[in-house]
Amino acid sequence: MYENWNKKTFSRNQKLLAEFIQRNEQRVLYLTEQEIADELGISIASVSRFWKAVGFLNAKQFKARLRFRLETSPAMKLQETMNLVKELSLPETLLNSSLHHLKETSKRLSPQLLKDASDMIQQARQVYVYSPGPCISLAQLFAFRLRRFGIGIQMMAPSGHELLETLMHASEKDVILVFGFVHLLPEIEVIMDHAQEARYRIILITDRFIYPRLDHADLVLYAGRGEVWEFHSMIAPMYVIENLILHIGMSLPEHHVDKLTHLQQMRVTYASKLPRQ
Repeated sequence: MYENWNKKTFSRNQKLLAEFIQRNEQRVLYLTEQEIADELGISIASVSRFWKAVGFLNAKQFKARLRFRLETSPAMKLQETMNLVKELSLPETLLNSSLHHLKETSKRLSPQLLKDASDMIQQARQVYVYSPGPCISLAQLFAFRLRRFGIGIQMMAPSGHELLETLMHASEKDVILVFGFVHLLPEIEVIMDHAQEARYRIILITDRFIYPRLDHADLVLYAGRGEVWEFHSMIAPMYVIENLILHIGMSLPEHHVDKLTHLQQMRVTYASKLPRQ
């Protein structure tokens, strides 16, 4: 829904509206154009023109699409994917969808962006990873690979006060890698709020072109996963993570890579007691 919103071309008022809508999706369904205009301190004409600027005829059509988006359940997402399986088989359908997500992701994963993210992680005293829900598998892979290089990585609690137990230790020498898909979670807001005080840096991996508080991240990596109402693939996020792992490995000083040689030597030494599974 928000993927086609090119924020770079928005006027000041349009940017205000875009951010307001994404931060107040439930409220927007019940607010009139005049109420939105009054709250933002802009004209009702600016609000009325906004809907056409983002591809809708009017506020009514936008709200209908937003209501469908908010009410979409996991079952509906699966059904939506099943509806796409017509002449093609399921493997072919998913392959085509995955290739599309990978191409969209690759377009936005420039060598310079990848280098900047790699440099931030290598220069950090400690890397923290916030990975709610299914993102945990990506985070665990990332941590597993980077620990082999001797990079300190700590996983953060996915929700609640427990998050603060690790966040309290983050400082200006640290980096927090945040997986922020679809919605801005309260935990991500807390991470972004606390960064203003603790001055750690944030790398955000997101599947949204327009994401609330996007400017609070020091670096943003896009990973396409499809529309909100579709079954969300993790292939493109995995592509981003593996690019990041490999770039870091290729650019590390030799003594870090030597750790992998040492690991192999240890495997040989203890093979009889700790056989590989």
